[in-house]
Amino acid sequence: MAHAENITFEEFRTRFSTEESCRAELFRLRFPNGFFCPKCGCTEYYPVRGRNAFQCRACRHQTSVTAGTVMHRTHLPLTVWFWAIYLCATDKRGISAVQLSRTLNICYESAWYLLHRIRRAMAQRDEKYALSGIVEMDDGYVGGATHNGKRGRGTDKAKIVVALSKTENGAALFTRMQVVKDVTSKTLQQVIGKTVATGAKIECDGYRSYRNLSGVELDAKKYEPGDLHWLHKAISNLKAFLLGTYHGRCTQLQAYLDEFCFRFNRRKTGDQIFLRLTRAVAASCVQLH
Repeated sequence: MAHAENITFEEFRTRFSTEESCRAELFRLRFPNGFFCPKCGCTEYYPVRGRNAFQCRACRHQTSVTAGTVMHRTHLPLTVWFWAIYLCATDKRGISAVQLSRTLNICYESAWYLLHRIRRAMAQRDEKYALSGIVEMDDGYVGGATHNGKRGRGTDKAKIVVALSKTENGAALFTRMQVVKDVTSKTLQQVIGKTVATGAKIECDGYRSYRNLSGVELDAKKYEPGDLHWLHKAISNLKAFLLGTYHGRCTQLQAYLDEFCFRFNRRKTGDQIFLRLTRAVAASCVQLH
Protein backbone atom coordinates (compact mmCIF):
# COMPACT_ATOMS: atom_id res chain seq x y z
CA MET A 1 0.00 0.00 0.00
CA ALA A 2 1.32 3.45 -0.87
CA HIS A 3 2.33 5.52 2.14
CA ALA A 4 0.48 8.78 2.66
CA GLU A 5 2.59 11.66 3.93
CA ASN A 6 1.60 13.91 6.81
CA ILE A 7 0.19 17.33 6.04
CA THR A 8 -0.76 20.06 8.50
CA PHE A 9 -3.49 22.65 8.02
CA GLU A 10 -0.98 25.38 7.16
CA GLU A 11 0.77 23.11 4.65
CA PHE A 12 -2.60 22.27 3.11
CA ARG A 13 -3.52 25.96 2.67
CA THR A 14 -0.18 26.72 1.03
CA ARG A 15 0.13 23.60 -1.09
CA PHE A 16 -3.38 23.42 -2.59
CA SER A 17 -4.28 27.07 -3.08
CA THR A 18 -4.58 26.95 -6.89
CA GLU A 19 -6.31 24.85 -9.53
CA GLU A 20 -2.94 23.90 -11.00
CA SER A 21 -1.58 22.55 -7.72
CA CYS A 22 -4.75 20.53 -7.09
CA ARG A 23 -4.67 19.10 -10.61
CA ALA A 24 -1.00 18.17 -10.25
CA GLU A 25 -1.75 16.33 -6.99
CA LEU A 26 -4.62 14.39 -8.59
CA PHE A 27 -2.33 13.45 -11.48
CA ARG A 28 0.29 12.18 -9.00
CA LEU A 29 -2.29 10.14 -7.08
CA ARG A 30 -4.08 8.76 -10.13
CA PHE A 31 -0.89 7.87 -12.03
CA PRO A 32 1.66 7.10 -9.28
CA ASN A 33 3.86 5.17 -11.73
CA GLY A 34 3.46 7.65 -14.57
CA PHE A 35 0.67 8.22 -17.07
CA PHE A 36 -0.98 5.31 -18.84
CA CYS A 37 -3.91 5.44 -21.21
CA PRO A 38 -7.03 3.90 -19.59
CA LYS A 39 -8.07 2.62 -23.02
CA CYS A 40 -4.92 1.08 -24.54
CA GLY A 41 -2.30 1.29 -21.79
CA CYS A 42 0.13 3.46 -23.74
CA THR A 43 2.38 5.59 -21.52
CA GLU A 44 2.97 8.43 -23.99
CA TYR A 45 0.67 11.44 -24.12
CA TYR A 46 0.49 15.14 -24.80
CA PRO A 47 -1.67 17.83 -23.19
CA VAL A 48 -4.79 19.10 -24.95
CA ARG A 49 -4.62 22.87 -24.92
CA GLY A 50 -7.43 24.67 -23.08
CA ARG A 51 -9.14 21.50 -21.89
CA ASN A 52 -7.05 20.29 -18.93
CA ALA A 53 -6.96 16.90 -20.62
CA PHE A 54 -4.35 14.47 -21.96
CA GLN A 55 -4.41 12.67 -25.32
CA CYS A 56 -2.83 9.28 -25.82
CA ARG A 57 -0.22 9.27 -28.59
CA ALA A 58 -1.20 5.76 -29.66
CA CYS A 59 -5.02 5.61 -29.73
CA ARG A 60 -5.71 9.35 -29.34
CA HIS A 61 -8.09 8.71 -26.44
CA GLN A 62 -8.53 11.78 -24.25
CA THR A 63 -8.76 11.66 -20.48
CA SER A 64 -8.25 13.92 -17.47
CA VAL A 65 -7.43 13.59 -13.77
CA THR A 66 -11.15 13.63 -12.92
CA ALA A 67 -12.53 11.47 -15.76
CA GLY A 68 -14.26 8.32 -14.54
CA THR A 69 -14.01 9.29 -10.87
CA VAL A 70 -16.65 10.72 -8.54
CA MET A 71 -15.41 14.14 -9.72
CA HIS A 72 -16.38 13.29 -13.32
CA ARG A 73 -17.68 16.34 -15.25
CA THR A 74 -17.67 18.49 -12.14
CA HIS A 75 -18.31 22.20 -12.60
CA LEU A 76 -16.88 23.06 -9.20
CA PRO A 77 -13.28 24.31 -8.89
CA LEU A 78 -10.78 21.69 -7.74
CA THR A 79 -9.82 24.01 -4.88
CA VAL A 80 -13.40 23.66 -3.58
CA TRP A 81 -13.17 19.87 -3.91
CA PHE A 82 -9.91 19.84 -1.96
CA TRP A 83 -11.35 22.03 0.81
CA ALA A 84 -14.40 19.74 1.05
CA ILE A 85 -12.17 16.64 1.19
CA TYR A 86 -10.01 18.24 3.87
CA LEU A 87 -12.99 19.22 6.05
CA CYS A 88 -14.68 15.85 5.58
CA ALA A 89 -11.49 13.97 6.45
CA THR A 90 -10.22 15.92 9.42
CA ASP A 91 -13.35 16.77 11.41
CA LYS A 92 -14.03 13.74 13.63
CA ARG A 93 -17.65 14.83 14.03
CA GLY A 94 -18.17 14.94 10.27
CA ILE A 95 -19.63 17.90 8.44
CA SER A 96 -23.17 18.34 7.15
CA ALA A 97 -24.10 19.83 3.79
CA VAL A 98 -25.48 22.90 5.60
CA GLN A 99 -22.19 23.41 7.43
CA LEU A 100 -20.14 22.80 4.29
CA SER A 101 -22.19 25.28 2.23
CA ARG A 102 -21.60 27.97 4.85
CA THR A 103 -17.89 27.23 5.26
CA LEU A 104 -17.12 27.16 1.53
CA ASN A 105 -19.69 29.81 0.59
CA ILE A 106 -21.40 27.55 -1.94
CA CYS A 107 -25.06 26.64 -2.34
CA TYR A 108 -26.56 23.75 -0.38
CA GLU A 109 -27.05 21.65 -3.53
CA SER A 110 -23.34 21.90 -4.40
CA ALA A 111 -22.36 21.01 -0.83
CA TRP A 112 -24.68 17.98 -0.88
CA TYR A 113 -23.23 16.96 -4.26
CA LEU A 114 -19.68 17.11 -2.89
CA LEU A 115 -20.40 15.14 0.26
CA HIS A 116 -22.44 12.51 -1.58
CA ARG A 117 -19.55 11.79 -3.92
CA ILE A 118 -16.83 11.98 -1.29
CA ARG A 119 -18.73 9.45 0.85
CA ARG A 120 -19.06 7.19 -2.19
CA ALA A 121 -15.27 7.30 -2.62
CA MET A 122 -14.91 6.41 1.07
CA ALA A 123 -17.20 3.42 0.62
CA GLN A 124 -15.39 2.19 -2.48
CA ARG A 125 -12.04 2.40 -0.70
CA ASP A 126 -13.19 0.32 2.27
CA GLU A 127 -15.02 -2.21 0.08
CA LYS A 128 -11.57 -3.44 -0.96
CA TYR A 129 -10.86 -4.81 2.53
CA ALA A 130 -12.29 -8.07 3.89
CA LEU A 131 -12.24 -8.52 7.65
CA SER A 132 -10.12 -11.49 8.72
CA GLY A 133 -8.82 -13.18 11.87
CA ILE A 134 -11.03 -12.50 14.89
CA VAL A 135 -14.18 -10.54 13.99
CA GLU A 136 -16.75 -9.23 16.46
CA MET A 137 -20.22 -9.09 14.90
CA ASP A 138 -23.56 -7.77 16.14
CA ASP A 139 -26.63 -5.91 14.99
CA GLY A 140 -27.49 -2.37 16.09
CA TYR A 141 -30.41 0.03 15.89
CA VAL A 142 -30.14 3.74 15.16
CA GLY A 143 -32.43 6.67 14.54
CA GLY A 144 -34.96 8.74 16.41
CA ALA A 145 -37.54 7.70 18.98
CA THR A 146 -39.42 4.51 18.18
CA HIS A 147 -43.13 4.40 17.35
CA ASN A 148 -43.78 0.96 18.79
CA GLY A 149 -42.03 1.62 22.11
CA LYS A 150 -39.84 -1.48 21.82
CA ARG A 151 -36.09 -1.72 22.24
CA GLY A 152 -33.39 -4.00 20.84
CA ARG A 153 -34.34 -6.43 18.11
CA GLY A 154 -38.04 -5.59 18.46
CA THR A 155 -37.60 -1.90 17.68
CA ASP A 156 -38.72 -0.19 14.48
CA LYS A 157 -35.50 1.86 14.28
CA ALA A 158 -33.17 1.46 11.32
CA LYS A 159 -31.27 -1.84 11.51
CA ILE A 160 -27.54 -2.17 10.87
CA VAL A 161 -25.04 -5.02 11.09
CA VAL A 162 -21.57 -4.20 12.38
CA ALA A 163 -18.47 -6.36 11.94
CA LEU A 164 -15.14 -5.38 13.48
CA SER A 165 -11.82 -7.18 13.18
CA LYS A 166 -9.33 -7.16 16.05
CA THR A 167 -5.93 -8.49 17.01
CA GLU A 168 -5.28 -11.47 19.27
CA ASN A 169 -4.70 -8.95 22.05
CA GLY A 170 -8.13 -7.42 21.48
CA ALA A 171 -7.14 -4.15 19.76
CA ALA A 172 -9.57 -2.95 17.09
CA LEU A 173 -8.32 -2.98 13.50
CA PHE A 174 -11.05 -2.34 10.93
CA THR A 175 -14.84 -2.10 10.87
CA ARG A 176 -17.58 -2.43 8.28
CA MET A 177 -21.21 -1.41 8.79
CA GLN A 178 -24.20 -2.28 6.64
CA VAL A 179 -27.84 -1.15 6.66
CA VAL A 180 -30.12 -4.20 6.56
CA LYS A 181 -33.87 -4.78 6.33
CA ASP A 182 -33.81 -7.57 8.94
CA VAL A 183 -31.42 -9.75 10.95
CA THR A 184 -32.32 -13.13 9.52
CA SER A 185 -29.65 -15.74 8.79
CA LYS A 186 -29.99 -15.06 5.07
CA THR A 187 -29.29 -11.35 5.51
CA LEU A 188 -26.38 -11.95 7.89
CA GLN A 189 -24.85 -14.44 5.44
CA GLN A 190 -25.03 -11.80 2.70
CA VAL A 191 -23.29 -9.28 4.95
CA ILE A 192 -20.56 -11.79 5.75
CA GLY A 193 -20.11 -12.51 2.06
CA LYS A 194 -19.46 -8.82 1.42
CA THR A 195 -17.36 -7.95 4.45
CA VAL A 196 -15.68 -10.99 6.04
CA ALA A 197 -12.92 -13.23 4.68
CA THR A 198 -13.49 -16.98 4.52
CA GLY A 199 -12.28 -18.76 7.64
CA ALA A 200 -12.53 -15.77 9.97
CA LYS A 201 -13.57 -16.42 13.57
CA ILE A 202 -16.85 -14.63 14.33
CA GLU A 203 -17.55 -13.64 17.92
CA CYS A 204 -21.29 -12.98 18.37
CA ASP A 205 -23.98 -13.10 21.03
CA GLY A 206 -25.52 -16.44 20.11
CA TYR A 207 -28.76 -15.06 18.67
CA ARG A 208 -30.41 -17.75 16.53
CA SER A 209 -29.78 -15.94 13.24
CA TYR A 210 -26.01 -16.25 13.77
CA ARG A 211 -25.94 -19.96 14.52
CA ASN A 212 -25.95 -21.42 10.99
CA LEU A 213 -23.64 -19.02 9.17
CA SER A 214 -21.27 -20.74 6.74
CA GLY A 215 -17.72 -20.01 5.61
CA VAL A 216 -16.64 -18.77 9.04
CA GLU A 217 -15.84 -20.20 12.47
CA LEU A 218 -18.45 -19.18 15.04
CA ASP A 219 -17.86 -18.34 18.69
CA ALA A 220 -21.49 -17.78 19.67
CA LYS A 221 -22.30 -17.43 23.33
CA LYS A 222 -24.06 -15.28 25.89
CA TYR A 223 -21.84 -12.25 26.40
CA GLU A 224 -21.72 -10.19 29.57
CA PRO A 225 -21.89 -6.38 29.57
CA GLY A 226 -18.51 -5.09 28.47
CA ASP A 227 -17.79 -8.02 26.15
CA LEU A 228 -17.53 -7.29 22.41
CA HIS A 229 -15.98 -4.09 23.74
CA TRP A 230 -14.68 -2.50 20.56
CA LEU A 231 -17.78 -3.28 18.52
CA HIS A 232 -20.14 -1.75 21.06
CA LYS A 233 -17.80 1.22 21.45
CA ALA A 234 -17.93 1.74 17.67
CA ILE A 235 -21.74 1.58 17.70
CA SER A 236 -21.86 4.06 20.58
CA ASN A 237 -19.53 6.45 18.74
CA LEU A 238 -21.63 6.05 15.59
CA LYS A 239 -24.81 7.05 17.43
CA ALA A 240 -23.07 10.12 18.88
CA PHE A 241 -21.84 11.01 15.37
CA LEU A 242 -25.33 10.66 13.85
CA LEU A 243 -26.96 12.62 16.63
CA GLY A 244 -24.37 15.38 16.84
CA THR A 245 -23.87 16.03 13.13
CA TYR A 246 -27.06 14.83 11.48
CA HIS A 247 -29.47 15.14 14.44
CA GLY A 248 -30.33 11.44 14.30
CA ARG A 249 -31.69 11.52 10.73
CA CYS A 250 -31.30 8.30 8.74
CA THR A 251 -32.27 9.41 5.22
CA GLN A 252 -28.72 8.78 3.96
CA LEU A 253 -27.82 6.22 6.60
CA GLN A 254 -25.54 3.94 4.54
CA ALA A 255 -23.55 6.94 3.34
CA TYR A 256 -23.19 8.13 6.93
CA LEU A 257 -22.02 4.65 7.98
CA ASP A 258 -19.44 4.67 5.18
CA GLU A 259 -18.17 8.06 6.31
CA PHE A 260 -17.95 7.00 9.96
CA CYS A 261 -16.14 3.76 9.12
CA PHE A 262 -13.62 5.49 6.86
CA ARG A 263 -12.51 7.80 9.65
CA PHE A 264 -12.71 5.10 12.35
CA ASN A 265 -10.52 2.79 10.29
CA ARG A 266 -7.89 5.54 9.92
CA ARG A 267 -8.17 6.96 13.43
CA LYS A 268 -4.42 6.47 14.03
CA THR A 269 -3.18 8.06 10.80
CA GLY A 270 -3.20 11.63 12.15
CA ASP A 271 -2.30 14.22 9.52
CA GLN A 272 -2.24 11.54 6.81
CA ILE A 273 -6.01 11.16 6.60
CA PHE A 274 -6.57 14.06 4.17
CA LEU A 275 -4.17 12.66 1.58
CA ARG A 276 -5.57 9.15 2.11
CA LEU A 277 -9.05 10.44 1.32
CA THR A 278 -7.76 12.44 -1.64
CA ARG A 279 -6.19 9.24 -2.98
CA ALA A 280 -9.52 7.45 -2.50
CA VAL A 281 -11.33 10.16 -4.47
CA ALA A 282 -8.70 10.10 -7.23
CA ALA A 283 -9.01 6.29 -7.52
CA SER A 284 -12.80 6.18 -7.26
CA CYS A 285 -15.37 5.08 -9.83
CA VAL A 286 -18.10 7.37 -11.14
CA GLN A 287 -20.96 4.90 -10.57
CA LEU A 288 -23.15 6.18 -7.75
CA HIS A 289 -25.86 4.45 -5.74
